[in-house]
Parts: sequence; C-alpha cells; structure tokens
Amino acid sequence: MSFLIVLAALVFLMYVAYRGHSVILFAPIAALGAVLLTDPSLVAPMFTGLFMDKMVGFLKLYFPVFLLGAVFGKLIEISGFSKSIVAATIRVVGAQRAMLSIVIVCALLTYGGVSLFVVVFAVYPFAAELFRQGDIPKRLIPGTIALGAFTFTMDALPGTPQIQNIIPTAFFGTDTWAAPVLGTLGGVFILVLGLSYLDWRRRVAQRAGEGYGDPASLLNEPAPFVGERLAHPLVALLPLVMVGVSNLVLTRLIPGWYGDSHSFIPAVVGNPAPVVQEVAKIAAIWAVMGALLIGIATVLAFAWKTVFAHFAEGTKSAIGGALLASMNTASEYGFGAVIAALPGFLLVANALGSIPDPLVNEAVTVTALAGITGSASGGMSIALAAMADTFIANANAAGIPMEVLHRVASMASGGMDTLPHNGAVITLLAVTGLTHRQAYKDIFAITVIKTLAVFVVIGAFYAFGVV
Repeated sequence: MSFLIVLAALVFLMYVAYRGHSVILFAPIAALGAVLLTDPSLVAPMFTGLFMDKMVGFLKLYFPVFLLGAVFGKLIEISGFSKSIVAATIRVVGAQRAMLSIVIVCALLTYGGVSLFVVVFAVYPFAAELFRQGDIPKRLIPGTIALGAFTFTMDALPGTPQIQNIIPTAFFGTDTWAAPVLGTLGGVFILVLGLSYLDWRRRVAQRAGEGYGDPASLLNEPAPFVGERLAHPLVALLPLVMVGVSNLVLTRLIPGWYGDSHSFIPAVVGNPAPVVQEVAKIAAIWAVMGALLIGIATVLAFAWKTVFAHFAEGTKSAIGGALLASMNTASEYGFGAVIAALPGFLLVANALGSIPDPLVNEAVTVTALAGITGSASGGMSIALAAMADTFIANANAAGIPMEVLHRVASMASGGMDTLPHNGAVITLLAVTGLTHRQAYKDIFAITVIKTLAVFVVIGAFYAFGVV
C-alpha cells in the first residue's frame, strides 16, 4: 500500500502537469495527499518542516540565477543580438539546419558550465527567431533545447562541470573526467539519435504543410527587433562567450579569494552572532551569478541605446518569467523531498537493490529514483547516499573500475529524470510559452534516447572492456 501511495502521487502530479495545471498549486497537494494516506498526523509537520523548507532552500540558492538568466536572455533579445546570430547562422549552415545550430549553442554553453536553466532563458530568443525564419514548428523548440542542454553535455561527456557529473566524485573517489571513452561514446549516441529523431519530426511537419505557427495564438514570442541595424555577429556572440569564460574563471578564483568559509558580523549594534558562509557549497552559484552579470554588462556596453529604450518593459516580463520558472521548480523540489521521506519510497529503493548485475542495478536504481523525484541530481544523491557502499562492493567483486560506476550513475541520473513533473521541463515549457500537450512528446523521445544510452555504455564496457 505504501508503494501504491507513492506511485499514485507521482502519477497524479504528472497528469496534472501534462494537463497544463499549475505545479505550484498541485505539487504540495500531491505530496501532502500521499502523507495524508500514509500518516495523517504528519501532514502539517511535513508541509512546514520538509516541503516548505526544501522549497524555500531551493529559492534561496537558485532564484538569483533564474532572475539574472531571464534578464540576460531578454537583453539578448531586445538588443537584436539574437537576430544577428540567427542571420549569420542561416548564412553559414542554412535555415534547414536550425536544430543543429541550437543544439550546438546549448551544448557549448552547458559544457562551458552555464546552468541548464540559464541556457533555456539565453537560447530561447535565438531558437524562436531561427525556427521562425526556417518555418519549423515552434513546438519542436523544447525538444531541441532539451537535446542540447539536458543530455550529453549534462552528464555523458567527460569533464562537464554540471552538478550531475560532480556528485559521483564524492562517492567513488573519481574526478569529472571519469570513463572518457564510455562517456564520449554515450554522448555521440545521444547526439546522433537525437538529431535524427528531431529532423524526422521536422520533415513530417514540413510534408504536412505545418509552419512555425500562427503568431496570434503563440505565447511568449520574442519581441521583433526595432533598432536601426543589427550588430556584427561576433559582437552579438561576445556576451555568450563572456558568460561561459567568466563562469569558468570565477569557478576557479572564488575558492581562492574566500577560502573554505567566510564569516562576517551583520551589524555593529548589540552582539549579533557572526554569519558563516561555507564557500564550497555556494561557489558554483556565485560563479554563475557573476558570469551572468558580466554577460549583461557586455550587452549593455555594445547596445546601450537600443536596450535602454525597451529596458523597463522587457525586464518586467523577464522577472515575471523568472518568478514563475523558479517557483515551479522549487515546488517540484519540495515534492521530491516529501516523497523521498515516505515508507513507499524506501520500499522502491530496496526493491531496486535486488537486481543482480552491478551496473544495471546502479543504472536502474538511479534513473528510477530520479524519475520519481523529478530531479537528476536529487534522485542520484538519494540513490548514492543509500547504496553507494553496495554498488562499490559489488563492482569490486566483479572487477569493475570506479570510473565506470561514476559514468553510469551520472548518465542514469539524466535518464528518466525528465518526466512531465520535472522542474527543468516545466521551466522550459513556461519560457517557450508551450504546454505539455503541445511539446512534451518530443522531450519524452529525447528522454528515452538518453536512457537507452546508459545501457549502450554498459554493453560497450562488458563487450570491449573500454573505460
């Protein structure tokens, strides 16, 4: 019964998300409904002590990133930089390769360390303009961005600085470059299959006579550029380059500036306790925030006149979008925390541990828990915290290197995590102005491809012994 309660809460939340209802409203309803059926006395304590605590904790850490990312994307749009880059891209690769162009831009940003959420805000203006000029259905934009930002550069390619590739290092004593051959193989598999699928979807739509869409019925469309002339494409690209480079530089410099922790006295009146900030836990967030501020400053430096004329109205919509996206994701985070605290979740985790093969056991456990919680990093953290010792013992007995365990765990976390209730999926759809009914089908296809890639990598290791 406890398992059925967890399953029912998950299915209910996926259903209401797919139907277009607000996750901010229904995530606590789904979570607390499960608590009510498990132990009614825990409803209020779970709500304030766990759901709200995790939700507010997420906002405390990530809302500035959402806000700055949204403002950066809006300035890229109203400055005309997105239109300039799109025009140059069409000249170089052709309008029919719009999907490849967007995937490459997303991949470069995420592999450069830019947050997945920031990539959504920053790339959408380019994607909308490119798809419109290529007369490709707008509903294919979320699947294209998902392929570029949520898959091979998030957890497969060796060295990626995304959190999904960092978490396993603490459990297996590895580094982010673990299993480079397997990771590259998995990344290429996802990229080739994903692009083939998206191009097939584009050709089907083209044969049916479906274009970008009716402008009157589309939501969150980037405003048309009204300046006198477009910036040079290299100038337009500079803010994106600055974000990626600044993020990398600040990630390395901030720990040196502040050390492991930094404290200060918040006031001079009375005897307040010092505020202590553990820098290691926040350095990556500070780096992304600093990089986005540098990117915003770069846009302003090169397009001040154009941006200033539309800054007030443009940033209002960007801030509204950031609030909605961050609250959606934070609600999902709270839901995952509550579900993970229920007996039914422990039952699922224990059942998954009975799979005999070490790598398949790890892959299925991590991807299942990521799917249930709606979070790649959350599901993997729960799985490894509970079962890492078992994974390691079984791997040592089978002669499997820790680097392979790392890569399988990382890639599996980015497998079934993007179910309809996933925060990144909801953010992506909110930013693009599309619904699950319109665009989730293609995101799910990419989800299946990246889940399949994990087992391709496992098969390659067992067949050829490559690491």
